[in-house]
Amino acid sequence: MSTTKIIYGIYADDDDLLDGVKAFNDKGIAINEVYTPFPVHGLDKALGLRKTRISDAAFIYAVYGLTIGILVTWYTMNHDWPMNIGGKPAFKWGTNMPAFVVPMFELMVFCAAHMMSLTFLARNKMYPGCPPQNPDPRTTDDKFMMEFVTDNVDAVKQILIDTGVEEITVKDA
Repeated sequence: MSTTKIIYGIYADDDDLLDGVKAFNDKGIAINEVYTPFPVHGLDKALGLRKTRISDAAFIYAVYGLTIGILVTWYTMNHDWPMNIGGKPAFKWGTNMPAFVVPMFELMVFCAAHMMSLTFLARNKMYPGCPPQNPDPRTTDDKFMMEFVTDNVDAVKQILIDTGVEEITVKDA
């Protein structure tokens, strides 16, 4: 029979949560997950999380949007519907390109923002039909929670109490 338990410690304040994370790091006890209603400054560094790569994905999506914008304006101006704009010949895309900087920029921002949002939702398994991963809905409003999967229940409980936890819940793993 396994003695592994899941322990949830709920805090009322983000400063108490950060103090708790630091206390567990000092004792060498691993924190499985932290749930917060808003981003807590310094929590990622305290937990030792890596830098996210969403900015790299945003750059790739922006280049994709810009490429689509360039191809659409080039095709439209040179092949589909060539027009004489301000006396400039339509057979050179570079000559007419400054008139299309704003639409190309907007398409770049549109693609980066929407595709980055979809990537975030897919990466965090928050798409439709996926069961909720949050064990306590109060953490979406005003509470902060740490989750532990451990055999050492008494030590974790004691550190939680010492760091000002509001509520402790222990479940079988």
